[in-house]
Amino acid sequence: MLDNLESQYDCSNAGEDLHQLKQELAALRGQGSEDAETQERINRLENQISFIHNKCGIQPRG
Repeated sequence: MLDNLESQYDCSNAGEDLHQLKQELAALRGQGSEDAETQERINRLENQISFIHNKCGIQPRG
């Protein structure tokens, strides 16, 4: 999970960052755990992915 996503985010890092975030998200979802802490981490990762897509003009892929 990236610690600090801000309006000055450098989109040149988007490819690598998205790959890392999506891998972490898939791993969390694969655990099958539904506790509140895991769900919070999943939500944060989804928000970070959406932020990068929006900030850098990247169309999300399935």
